[in-house]
Order: sequence, then structure tokens, then C-alpha cells
Amino acid sequence: MSARKPGPSQQSETADQRADEAAADARDAPAGDDSPADASDGSAVGDAKDLQSQIDRLNDRVLRLQAELDNVQKRASRELAEERRYAALPVVRDLLPAVDNIERAVSAAEGAADGQSLLEGFKLVAQQIQAVLAQYHCTKIEALGEPFDPNVHEAIGQQPSEEHPPGTVMMVVQDGYRLHDRVVRPARVMIASGGE
Repeated sequence: MSARKPGPSQQSETADQRADEAAADARDAPAGDDSPADASDGSAVGDAKDLQSQIDRLNDRVLRLQAELDNVQKRASRELAEERRYAALPVVRDLLPAVDNIERAVSAAEGAADGQSLLEGFKLVAQQIQAVLAQYHCTKIEALGEPFDPNVHEAIGQQPSEEHPPGTVMMVVQDGYRLHDRVVRPARVMIASGGE
């Protein structure tokens, strides 16, 4: 059995029914439903304003923190420069009594006939200065009889010697000093070069 094809009058009825259904659907739809993009645009604008406000606040905070950091760096730089400038102040304070004693010894020697009192005065001053240096961990470099060490000794010459083995310090011309483990001034020395 074959299906019957609808006639021309039936086809027009079907088309009319579809058109009526579409019109009914359009009438039933709420008026605001045809613009969902408009509603989302309003919330997107609000979100953008909130984000811009947060960005502005954060930028302001960053600028304030940068200014504060600059101030801290400037203050630290000033304090460091001041500390460096006056770093020797404690040493100078402790050396001033030794200077006073030298001046007293010179004054006493001018009025005395013998030089022995002057010698004793200077020996005391030398001991006082050595004590101040030791207080600041500045110690004399032991050199006499030691093997030559270019890290702490400065050779000013060589001399033959029967008493000292070659390469050892046989005479100290000027004492060297060390502050903690750093050489302040190397000892100036003569080195033995062996017998003739």
C-alpha cells in the first residue's frame, strides 16, 4: 500500500498552522527576553568599573610603597655615611690620653736635666698605645726569626747571615699590624740570604 500524498488544499492548511504556531510563540514570549545581551552588558560595565577602581587603589598603594622604600633607602644611606665618618671616634677617644701623656713627658723633659725621665715617660706612653690597639684587636705582626711571608711581610732587602737560615726575617725595620685577621700594615723586614 502506498501512502497518499496530501493535496494542495491540505498543504496550505499545514503551512497556515505552522505560521499560527510561530505567531503564538512570539506573543507568549516576555518582552525582556529578546535582549539577553543588554542585561549582561549592564553587569559587565559594573564589573569593569569595580576592576578599574581596584587597579587605581593598587596603583596608589604601589606608589606609596615606592616612596616609602625610597625614604628608607635614603635614611639608611645617610646613617651608613655618618657611621663611616665617625667610625674612628672610639679609637681617637682612647688614644687621646696617650697624646696627653706624650705632651706631659715633653714638658717634664724640658725642665729636667737628665733624659732618663723622658725615656721612661715615652716607654709608658708606648705601652699605653699598645694597650689601646690591643683593645681594638689590632695586634703586632711577629716577624723576627719567622720565615718570610709576603702576605704579612714587606721585604726591603736581603743580607747574608750566619745566624739565620736563608729566607727568614733577620731584622724588623718597621713593625706591622693586623686588625682581627686583616693586615693593616705589613712588617718591613730584612731577609737572611744565607752565609757568604
